[in-house]
Amino acid sequence: MTAPARPRSFRLGVFGLLLGMFLAMLDGLIVGTALPTIIGDLGGLDHLSWVVTAYMLAGAATTPVWGKLGDLYGRKATFVTAITIFLAGSMLAGLARDMPQLIAFRAVQGLGAGGLMVGAIAIIGVLVPPRDSGRLQSMIGAIMPVAYVGGPLLGGLLTDRLSWRWTFYANVPVGALALLLIATRIHLPPVERVKAPIDYAGAALLTVAVLALTLVAGWGGTAHPWTSPQVLVAAAVGVLALAALVPVERRAAEPIIPPRLFGDRDFTLAQILSFLAGAVMLSAVNYLPQYMQYVRQASPAASGMLLLPLMFGMLGAQTLTGHLISRNGRYRMYPILGGALMTAGTLVLLLLDTDTGTATASALTALAGIGIGLVMQSTLLLTINSADPRDMGAATATVTLLRTTGGSLGIALLGALYAARMHAGLTDRLGPAQADRLSAVTPAMLDDLSASAREAVRSAVTSGLHGILLGAAALSALAFGVTWLIRATPLRTDPSPTRPKRQAHTSDPGPSSPTGADEA
Repeated sequence: MTAPARPRSFRLGVFGLLLGMFLAMLDGLIVGTALPTIIGDLGGLDHLSWVVTAYMLAGAATTPVWGKLGDLYGRKATFVTAITIFLAGSMLAGLARDMPQLIAFRAVQGLGAGGLMVGAIAIIGVLVPPRDSGRLQSMIGAIMPVAYVGGPLLGGLLTDRLSWRWTFYANVPVGALALLLIATRIHLPPVERVKAPIDYAGAALLTVAVLALTLVAGWGGTAHPWTSPQVLVAAAVGVLALAALVPVERRAAEPIIPPRLFGDRDFTLAQILSFLAGAVMLSAVNYLPQYMQYVRQASPAASGMLLLPLMFGMLGAQTLTGHLISRNGRYRMYPILGGALMTAGTLVLLLLDTDTGTATASALTALAGIGIGLVMQSTLLLTINSADPRDMGAATATVTLLRTTGGSLGIALLGALYAARMHAGLTDRLGPAQADRLSAVTPAMLDDLSASAREAVRSAVTSGLHGILLGAAALSALAFGVTWLIRATPLRTDPSPTRPKRQAHTSDPGPSSPTGADEA
């Protein structure tokens, strides 16, 4: 069975949703290449990391809240509000006159960005049944590798040709187009309005947990040692907040993350896979460029380009499987195949050595990209198929949050392994004093080192990368094992609920409602 042809207005509306998602992904990456110029203009080198951290923290903490607000008060209106806040933060960030202002306005951007990804996926999840949504889900998946490649390149281009401020101003015309298309082309069915108080306690606990764990991931092994009071306190706060969240959510009338979602085995498995795939993907994307720059002596821009096989592997896998699933409705084989290829792909990358050719090193990343793409496509499909439309916002917020959290913690934990192996390699070859000095060496400084020191750094970086890859392979193997537990549940062929509905007050605001007609 193939998906019916959609009218042009529907396709334009979906394009608007995709633009909104693209803004959130792109802005997390586009600023990186502009940071040195920003520091030169505004100063505040000691606060540099918070330009990125403020955005990520605000986005991660508000993602579940946006999802639930969409379920309760209308997804279209909530999504439009998120875009508006994001654009306001973008304009303000472009106008910032000092570093504290920029950090504050980046946090405003993050508040809006938290609702962009989850809002778009939730709207698509209720507009299109899972059986017919494969192509749209593959388009969503394709945005990520495009953003990862295009973000740094676009940021560098805008900074070089115009000003670093245009890395923020450029969001405004794109966001305005997204708002126009969504307002005029997205029409949602009537909403099942639920009379229930907002789960303030659950939202507060979840926000504290996300913030604390994100700080652990960001601080551990870099800003502070893993055993430092700062990291230990943040970890304890995160764990305690999560422990307190469970009973609070069980008692809440409309919990931020409804426990009933985890009553479906496939939904729970999808969240585990999202966490694991996020850790593998972001670890590879962040540490493979280190190898390209230190060992293959590629420039920062070129090291990003050398990851194109990985990115296009993800894109191709998600696009192809989306079409195949829409055609025959069969999907269980894809996460299993993805888990196998993700494991094999990370192990294949262990072939990278100090004398591996640049073209070969780049090509070896493709297999892991294909596996990651298959797994990530499957997590979205399983989440949407397992959740009732009334909970679509909360469900998509959960899968998005877990992918982000998995990526953050994966980078932190595997990054600690990378640093330990790199330092050990330098110590073995050059001694402790030299190891301490060279652990902070940058790629640009390599030419100033002696031949023996340069070779020691290249070998140590390769050893550190192998530690990352072994950890990623273990996570991939765990994901592969989890995929075998997925059931071949038939995909829904209509977006209406298949499970019994709770009692609720239902209203039909009609197409002229200020919030836009929406579904539960």
